[in-house]
Amino acid sequence: MALAPTDPEQACPIGPVVDIVFSRWTTPILWTLNAHGRQRFVELERRITAITPKVLTQRLRQLERDGMVVRTYYPEVPPRVEYEISELGRSLAPLFAHLAEWAAANLDKVERARDDYDTDSAR
Repeated sequence: MALAPTDPEQACPIGPVVDIVFSRWTTPILWTLNAHGRQRFVELERRITAITPKVLTQRLRQLERDGMVVRTYYPEVPPRVEYEISELGRSLAPLFAHLAEWAAANLDKVERARDDYDTDSAR
């Protein structure tokens, strides 16, 4: 008997949220904006050292589109742009706090499990 295909969103209803919030650079950007407040592009770039300017620009645009970040343009000479976490983005703070607690309590267990797996000669 063949199984009927399952819509991925029905199989895992949090899938779209995971795609928005936990993509490679979204979490560090939102974390940084939440922790340090409104920042200019260069400040974000300095705080998130491993990200390239191109990727930071792409992620900030996507986060603005998703409503997680607010971009404010100041028509000065030279022009100034600042980014801040939106209320929608800030509403993720309890989730991030819970994940940070989980990480503190469990990442050593994950590391031990990885070590055990990697040294298991039967694999």
